[in-house]
Amino acid sequence: MPPTTLPTVRTRLTDLAEQAGVSTATVSRVLNGKPGVSAQARQAVLTALDMLGYERPEKLRMRSAGLVGLIVPELSNPVFPAFAQVIETMLSDRGYTPLLCTQSPGGTTEDQYVELLLDHGVDGIVFVSGLHADTAASKDRYHRLRGRGVPLVLVNGYAEGVDAPAVSTDDTAAMDQALRHLHSLGHRAIGLAVGPTRFVPSQRKRDAFATLIEQRLGVTDPEAHVVSTLFTVEGGRAAATQLFESGHTAVVCGSDLMALGAVRAARSLGLRVPEDVSVVGFDDSPLIAFTDPPLTTVRQPVPAMGHAAVSALVAEITGSAAPRTEMLFHPELVVRGSTGTAPASAPPATDDTGAVASAAR
Repeated sequence: MPPTTLPTVRTRLTDLAEQAGVSTATVSRVLNGKPGVSAQARQAVLTALDMLGYERPEKLRMRSAGLVGLIVPELSNPVFPAFAQVIETMLSDRGYTPLLCTQSPGGTTEDQYVELLLDHGVDGIVFVSGLHADTAASKDRYHRLRGRGVPLVLVNGYAEGVDAPAVSTDDTAAMDQALRHLHSLGHRAIGLAVGPTRFVPSQRKRDAFATLIEQRLGVTDPEAHVVSTLFTVEGGRAAATQLFESGHTAVVCGSDLMALGAVRAARSLGLRVPEDVSVVGFDDSPLIAFTDPPLTTVRQPVPAMGHAAVSALVAEITGSAAPRTEMLFHPELVVRGSTGTAPASAPPATDDTGAVASAAR
């Protein structure tokens, strides 16, 4: 080996060992394909290679067990890249090559992506918050796929009658946690800003919210405290403006992006968060803890859901049928700086007739 090359090799081994948390000897054994290395250590070295931008040696490039399509609605909402990363990693760990298909307004549609994936001979497809979650969309597309023997898994949007495993966050539990938290802080005029009701997760959140504020707060017209809007910052701002102007001191949002819009709405109205009004998000998207203020939110269990989705799909691909009952995953309330004690002089919430809601009395 030329002298000029030796320091480079040593540096590479040292960097990889430090990143992987193993010895340089272990890195050397992995790179040279030698035995005596645990599966965990080997995976740590492979991960370090990828993270540091090194190309894997030919002998470490696994032969793909097959192609799997992953269709997500967008990447602008941080929760979807989070799902994509988890699912892609777990597919790769099982030897499959994931093909990520991302939709955008005016771009390639879900159906077009499906045809493309079928042309590539995929072994299965994972749909995240796709048309299966839209109650206004036909489910025939999924029946046709199953008729062709293509294994499917549906994430966040149970489609009754579709022959496929379904994985979802428990939206009722999410609403329960958010409302319990706000109630404990003294809030009685609580509103909900949620996405279009034709989507299953939105409808479930809306139904759970209406039931809970009626049962616990005695609200006689729960629908008067719900605003349906877009799953965007702008949508959240518009909905929260309406709720804050009608006297609500706290708003639960259907996504973290909507919650960021609600914070903007409060500030544009001269209200402080959380001194004057409180805001709760949904998802616990990456970096949401670093907003101003750090956002209180209901965390979707993305790693657990991704693991379940991949396990179900691999079972389907290998001929072991996965359960068809919907798998509901329990979320977790993460309390940060966007929620606080209700102001003592908070005005009561009113219903659409102008009557004071009983919860505020």
